[in-house]
Amino acid sequence: MECGVRDNFDASLALVLKHEGGYSNHPRDPGGATMKGVIQRVYDGYRRSHGLIPRSVRMLGDAELRDIYRALYWDKICGDDLPPGIDYVVFDGAVNSGPSQSAKWLQRALGVNDDGVIGPLTLDRSDDVSAAHLVDAICDKRMGFLRALRTWSVFGTGWSRRVADVRVAGKRMAGGVTIPRPSKPPLPVPAPQPQGSPLVAIVVAIILAIIGILKWLI
Repeated sequence: MECGVRDNFDASLALVLKHEGGYSNHPRDPGGATMKGVIQRVYDGYRRSHGLIPRSVRMLGDAELRDIYRALYWDKICGDDLPPGIDYVVFDGAVNSGPSQSAKWLQRALGVNDDGVIGPLTLDRSDDVSAAHLVDAICDKRMGFLRALRTWSVFGTGWSRRVADVRVAGKRMAGGVTIPRPSKPPLPVPAPQPQGSPLVAIVVAIILAIIGILKWLI
């Protein structure tokens, strides 16, 4: 199906990239060499589809990264049609475990057929439920899936931290909440300058008056 125009892609991508980091090639990671969340196999396919010669994923450019994330993940989960917050949660899951699997978590949370393809029914139901509750349900199902993986003992701590962050950020997006910028500290108030005693002022005035009179008499 063709996606809509409710675009939260840039904000969602910025959050995803905070978790992806730079280059990695962990021996227990089935994805192999990875740069900012893009694995070598995906990068090879992207370059071939554009008539380009494959190269190390370490050389992934910013424009290529954005194209890959939008075409292979965001558009696959029809992010522009999902409610704010839900779009990010499903997008992050798609990057981490694949678009089909992330779509299934959404569909199971909604109680619709979990075919892994987000269509009109899934989108309609997404608009009809509490976004905060839906974020929780998706994240709970994602955690259940991750805990069952053989590599949980290796990556479980990082996955748990990531999903916890996604849960919080997703709810903030859903509620339209932004993090306020820290305010500048107030300027220091100058300390009051000590004022002369009123009695001193009176005495000075009297002396000046007497001097004036003396000058007039002389």
